[in-house]
Amino acid sequence: MADFDIEFLKSKLAYDPVSGIFTWKVKSGGGNHRMNPGDRAGCRSGTGHRHIGVGDAKYLEHRLAYAFIYGFVPQEIDHINGIEDDNRICNLRPALHRLNIANGKHRKNNTSGRKGVYKENGKWRARIMVERKTINIGLFALVDEAHAAYMDAAKLHFGEFARSA
Repeated sequence: MADFDIEFLKSKLAYDPVSGIFTWKVKSGGGNHRMNPGDRAGCRSGTGHRHIGVGDAKYLEHRLAYAFIYGFVPQEIDHINGIEDDNRICNLRPALHRLNIANGKHRKNNTSGRKGVYKENGKWRARIMVERKTINIGLFALVDEAHAAYMDAAKLHFGEFARSA
């Protein structure tokens, strides 16, 4: 079950599953933060996800979206296209933590620009993390070869959650 009262929130907010946008049904806030019916609800957080404040509580939009449509919230929700503020219902799916991580983007310090590929002694190493264990796939002369090997392993271990970049 959700960690919030869905019916109460539905009385305050409207959700458009095609656009992924929440709007206010009622006046909300005060001072410089007053929102009127029809105004877009929420804002983007430092993590890239959107959240909505109702009263003293803050809710992640993607969790609200899933609850509004399906009536419950899974433990984790994956953004299929990797865009954390794209909360269209067609872009949200329940996920195990390891699969949600697998669908993440490459790390910011990755110099190859390819997920799972790193420079090592003048060659390209492909490796993948599965169940908290690093699997070394191999060393390759070309970055494209290393990335292709990583993608083969990612599809094998993560299926539809495999992400190339």
